[in-house]
Amino acid sequence: MHLEILGTRGEIEESAPWHYRHSGVLVDGRLLLDLGEREYLDLHPKLVAITHLHPDHAFFVTQEGSTDIPLYAPEEYHNQVQVQALPEQLTRDGYVIRPLPTHHSKLVRSAALVVHDDSRTICYTGDIIWLNKEYHGFLKGLDLVITDGSYIRKGGMVRKDPGTGQLYGHTGIPDLIRLFSEFTNRILFVHFGSWFFKDIADAREKIRALGEENGVDAQATRDGEEVVV
Repeated sequence: MHLEILGTRGEIEESAPWHYRHSGVLVDGRLLLDLGEREYLDLHPKLVAITHLHPDHAFFVTQEGSTDIPLYAPEEYHNQVQVQALPEQLTRDGYVIRPLPTHHSKLVRSAALVVHDDSRTICYTGDIIWLNKEYHGFLKGLDLVITDGSYIRKGGMVRKDPGTGQLYGHTGIPDLIRLFSEFTNRILFVHFGSWFFKDIADAREKIRALGEENGVDAQATRDGEEVVV
């Protein structure tokens, strides 16, 4: 697989050169994971799979825009664009995509996307607190994980709805490295929060060091970075 990391900035005011576009990963020039910027449609992907319907992952939630490209997400959405609900397994355009339900939002459904072609398997989580153990079997033998860099502190920022008890927010990078180090030796971080922009060089080193402590290659990515899996 050949990946292009299109955007690495979370839904925050801060930005920097190489870290100013919202979420999107282009796989082999034809499969787009998340659609955080309208301009990603100009790349003419054949298929778009979205982790959840927040505007930094699905621009059309708050902006106008339309497309004939097939769009899939954990739930249907019908406005200027038509979004179909992801089935348990989607086989299309040379890929098998399996959405795994995740904890993140109390308002919209979210899913990690496990993508397999004829030789490689990656997992792109989008924003995440956790993934239930019942789904961990689908993570075995991953060649790469791309996941949420919103918080560097352990535990991240997780809140509980007082009425329903539902958790929402983002877990921390140390927690995600601990989770995914069981299933892969390579983890890339995107969707950076405010902490990252205070000292980008230091932030990159912190992520690298956390990976080394857990026996994996953990790296911060940047807008436009190309990755071969």
